[in-house]
Amino acid sequence: MTDGMLIGLTTAGCTLFFLLGVPIFLVIGLWVVGTSLIIDFTLANIGVTLFQGLSFFGLLALPLFILTGDLINAAGIAKRLSDFAYSITGWLRGGMGMASLGACGLFAAISGSNAGTTATIGSIMQPEMIKNGYDERFAAATAASGGTVGIIIPPSIIFIVYGFMMNLSISDLFIAGMVPGAMMVLGMMLACHLVARRHGWGTLISFRAGTSARFALRAYLGFATIGVVLYGIYSGMFSPTEAAAITVGFTLIAGLAITREIRLTALPSIMLRSGQIAGMLAPLIAISVVMQQLLSVLGAGQMLEDLLTGLGNRYLILAACMLIILLAGMILESLPVTIILAPILAPIAQNVGIDPIHFAVIFLVGAAIGFITPPFGLNLYVASSITGIPYLRLVKFVIPYFLALMACWIAISLWPNLSLFLVASP
Repeated sequence: MTDGMLIGLTTAGCTLFFLLGVPIFLVIGLWVVGTSLIIDFTLANIGVTLFQGLSFFGLLALPLFILTGDLINAAGIAKRLSDFAYSITGWLRGGMGMASLGACGLFAAISGSNAGTTATIGSIMQPEMIKNGYDERFAAATAASGGTVGIIIPPSIIFIVYGFMMNLSISDLFIAGMVPGAMMVLGMMLACHLVARRHGWGTLISFRAGTSARFALRAYLGFATIGVVLYGIYSGMFSPTEAAAITVGFTLIAGLAITREIRLTALPSIMLRSGQIAGMLAPLIAISVVMQQLLSVLGAGQMLEDLLTGLGNRYLILAACMLIILLAGMILESLPVTIILAPILAPIAQNVGIDPIHFAVIFLVGAAIGFITPPFGLNLYVASSITGIPYLRLVKFVIPYFLALMACWIAISLWPNLSLFLVASP
């Protein structure tokens, strides 16, 4: 039996394990070990690469942004942002779900993390949506889907990684992500409205401008936090990792001294919760990097390059690139997807006349959609962890959001100005 057949059987077996409910970390780990043995690749490399995969400086922002999310939650700031969003959308059918998505967009501008956005907004809004008459699985899927904008709306850790790897301006990438991120939120809101109207979910409230203004004033700390992050990064005062640390300090002081909803005695449990989320994500990121290395050894990168360059037509190449990104996002976290594919696909796209900044947005929106696409679907994994609902029970309810995001992705791909017109502005 050839190595290719053995790797195919190993992949099929690992897929079966996943369908039976084996944790995704163990599934990928089994594939890595099995493939390493098949190609006679030293197992000592796994331990070394697991360590090196988490040694990237930008990843220091991950636990800090997750802690920021928990502090904002504990301080009542995230709840105030959610209340503000609900005061605007509550008159529509599905208004609370739409408010959850809007809150995800606002929170993404603070956290820069898809998982942190899903965990924080999900823990606040999912119970509220259930009380408001929504199906608990749809409520969890809403939080998971809303979290996809965590890496598109600036600041974004993955934009920083992409810009560093491809030698692009981080500020230009951040600006380019603003409109696509807003489109994604609005597209998902429309999907939520249509689904909720079909099922009759949610209770309607009257819209009053004065009430919305009062909720906006109550949420001023959230807006101030967004301002601190964006101004600091865009002005060059501090790096995104430093921004994460400063935001932790800002939200901690706000929770202790202004809202006074955080007690010193509660800090250990808040930090423990943040550590648990970070501890869940870090092994997935590390093992994905090992998987990336094995795919490189197997020659997947060269095979992709040969295949794409043979298509010739610009739009066929772009469509093929998007398909590859989507498929990769289904089985890998966004960081290894970027590390593996960006150096291969970006030069090919540039050679056929696609702007590098525009392609970066296309690439990362596709990677973001992978957060709700099985079998990996990291945001679904996070939503399952915070709600206790089994992973596979969420998949059906994420389909409307997946379709909405796909429509946005296609529009972003076909109309470059959606990404570039703010970048080109003086």
